[in-house]
Amino acid sequence: MMMKAPQSFAEMKTAGLRLALSLVLALASIPCSHAAAPKILRITFQAAETGFDPVRVSDIYSGAIIEAIFEPLLTYDYLARPATLVANTAESLPAISDGGRTYTLKVKPGIYFSDDPAFKGQSRELTARDYAYSIRRFLDPRNRSPYAFLFEGKIVGLDDLAARAGKTGAFDYDAPVAGLETPDRYTLRIRLKAPDYNFSHLLAFSLGGAVAREAVEAYGEDLNAHPVGTGAYLLKSYTRSSKIILEANPRYRVRTWDFVAGDNALDTQIAARMKGKRLPQIERVEVSIMQETQSRWLAFLGGETDMEYALWDVGPLFMTSAGTLKPEFAGKGIRLDRTIDPEITYTYFNMSDRIGGEPNPVAGFSNEKIALRRAIAMAYNVDDQIRIIRKGQAVRAHYPIPPEIAGHDPSWRNGIPYSPQLANALLDKFGYRRGRDGFRTLPDGKPLVIRYSSPPTDIYRQFDELMKRSLDTIGIRLAIHKAPFAELIKLENECRLMMRSTAWIADYPDGDNFMQLLYGPNSRQSNNACYESPEFDRRYEKSRRLPDGPERNALYREMTRLMEVHTVWIMGDSRYRNMLLQPYVAGYRKHPVLHAEWLYLDLDPKPGNRR
Repeated sequence: MMMKAPQSFAEMKTAGLRLALSLVLALASIPCSHAAAPKILRITFQAAETGFDPVRVSDIYSGAIIEAIFEPLLTYDYLARPATLVANTAESLPAISDGGRTYTLKVKPGIYFSDDPAFKGQSRELTARDYAYSIRRFLDPRNRSPYAFLFEGKIVGLDDLAARAGKTGAFDYDAPVAGLETPDRYTLRIRLKAPDYNFSHLLAFSLGGAVAREAVEAYGEDLNAHPVGTGAYLLKSYTRSSKIILEANPRYRVRTWDFVAGDNALDTQIAARMKGKRLPQIERVEVSIMQETQSRWLAFLGGETDMEYALWDVGPLFMTSAGTLKPEFAGKGIRLDRTIDPEITYTYFNMSDRIGGEPNPVAGFSNEKIALRRAIAMAYNVDDQIRIIRKGQAVRAHYPIPPEIAGHDPSWRNGIPYSPQLANALLDKFGYRRGRDGFRTLPDGKPLVIRYSSPPTDIYRQFDELMKRSLDTIGIRLAIHKAPFAELIKLENECRLMMRSTAWIADYPDGDNFMQLLYGPNSRQSNNACYESPEFDRRYEKSRRLPDGPERNALYREMTRLMEVHTVWIMGDSRYRNMLLQPYVAGYRKHPVLHAEWLYLDLDPKPGNRR
């Protein structure tokens, strides 16, 4: 059909506008092949998550996801070193009064939880009551929180509420707590029983983010799979122990990348690249659970993942002996970010008298029990652990507080030497005799079997072999118990594992976070050795009332000497974090405390990059 010719300029103009509009509509209906695809960051975890309820987890993998979804009142400056506290959902750092006993904070108005059916179609603003509620949850006995120790014995009235719940079986979330006041919608006032110089760090702890009561009540025990927070990301999909997908939270408040670079050249480069960008730039984070190192290495090498770090046993494939990236990888634009994690690894002895109803051969403070633990520690060669298993990608840990953490003593040397000869002599002296099969018995003649637990992966099979070789040198029979990581965490929190090698990475940059690992009341939480020593506990309680300095450090040294005398741990190492980055990953700088750095990154365009 032919279009009728316009009879006037006005008609011509109208027809032209109609034609232009029709062309726009037609073009809009055609898919655009050049439209930018979403920016997707693909990473891996080397062990499965245990869930996403902040009060119920203690592993770093679950914690990283929680950090991306939930928001604490405070956080850390991304570039500042040493780690420096800054306001997050609070308007500013807390006002501290009453000699360090009262902390007052104002929550920023206009922050909203991600949309969720729990809110019944309503927008749900973050308030001070959400933080008061979330702190209460740590002490609810039903949650059995492994991090209850963060708040136990500190906030006025909170322990009394928990004690009543222990008797009645019901935690009263509506009961007033003198130490948790919300005088208005946005003000939170926390009153402490005594001054606590680390309490601001607790307000920045990633598991201390605000949880909405409606979500807890809607999902109940299934909250682990339905996290609802105010953070930069939300959980899009989740296949347990296999795949976790996060997407940028459309309700996330306006934030821009505004960190100031110091003297570090990398910081200057990152700041120039990222300054002023709205956060987050990455729209989707895909996490795959890959337990085997070889799988993670091949995935990165094939471009299937964008960042990878847990690659100690293949380190020689991409790194020189000097710790630099080999030219063939640097030539492809791959980058290596190399730091030592603020962590310690250690092997603990369970100090509980009985495990699953059976006598525990490694428990107790008698001379013969200490001699057994000491002999096992002296037979274990940590240098072989670093050389053979870590491929040199770790440094020996002598002190229970790692470098770069307040309270670390660089001059301390572990007082338990590697010496199978002395270990054998010690066992002989205290009555652990060898039988005809060459293995030792208990002093009363009963069989002696040490049970060592570990996950069923290649890297931990190497630990099993090293532990067996070590115990063979002193004639002690070893039984290996294998279980998935999540199951080991559960048994550990019930004091049901005899020995296990584990790690602790800083939750906050202070020695208190490490010395509390041996505090008696923290058994079945962070004290996985279930160690209870009145001498240690008295010193720890005194140290909590002191700021970082010589007096507190002297107590830390006394506590370290006690744990060595009792031989509760075999001290291990602190690992290098050799983070490999694909060429297009921008803005990465490993933070000593934060673990979900995805919020601060970007992906540069590249041919074939899925954006």
